[in-house]
Amino acid sequence: MVEVRSVCMNFGRTEALKDVSFRTEKGQILGLLGPNGAGKTTLMRILTGYFYPMKGTAKINGHDVTQEPLASRKLIGYMPEAVPLYDDMLVDEYLIFIGKARGLSGDALTGRLRWVKENCGLAAVWKHAISEISKGYRQRVGLAQALIHDPEILILDEPMTGLDPLQIIGIRKLVKDLARNKTVIFSTHILQEVEVLADRIVILNDGRVIADGTREEIKGQEPSLEEAFIRLLTRDIEKGK
Repeated sequence: MVEVRSVCMNFGRTEALKDVSFRTEKGQILGLLGPNGAGKTTLMRILTGYFYPMKGTAKINGHDVTQEPLASRKLIGYMPEAVPLYDDMLVDEYLIFIGKARGLSGDALTGRLRWVKENCGLAAVWKHAISEISKGYRQRVGLAQALIHDPEILILDEPMTGLDPLQIIGIRKLVKDLARNKTVIFSTHILQEVEVLADRIVILNDGRVIADGTREEIKGQEPSLEEAFIRLLTRDIEKGK
């Protein structure tokens, strides 16, 4: 469903991504793990068509993001780390607006609004102004806008930011349920999140993929994923990458 081949991205003299390659399939949850500045957000912006790679290709269900941008974007639901919400709108008004922008109308729009209201836990703030709701609820609204059109591929940038422990448990369950018939890619710098959620893990550091595999494959001979992660980062730094 998602294939990245030899993607490179520069911002001036800064190499944000260096020959990044990986793939993931339908029904799989892929976790992009790495420290801040590793290139996770840049990669997600390439997948969603916000940036075009300087080299390499990225395909969404066979559609090249540079050659067929509209076809690839229709398949994606994207929740950036800082969701662009309109504070002067009510929660339901905002989601109606997003749904219509995604081409929904009539019963289809009504049905999806009902679904995100229930599954994203928005009933308590459905008629509240976005400017009045907490950071945790704003995060839920951001997830709802990514899901409103029932996309085949869900891309989430740091989705647990600002959520309390109970909300995190709820979102984890929702993501796992969604992955039964969708591809889910999420980024995080928190090891616990990939341990709990991800079927496959891609570890980025300094714009490079330093590991790609299941939890068991990455752990190798280490007793924990945390120790394996530290070992890989240390090895990468020692090589001068």
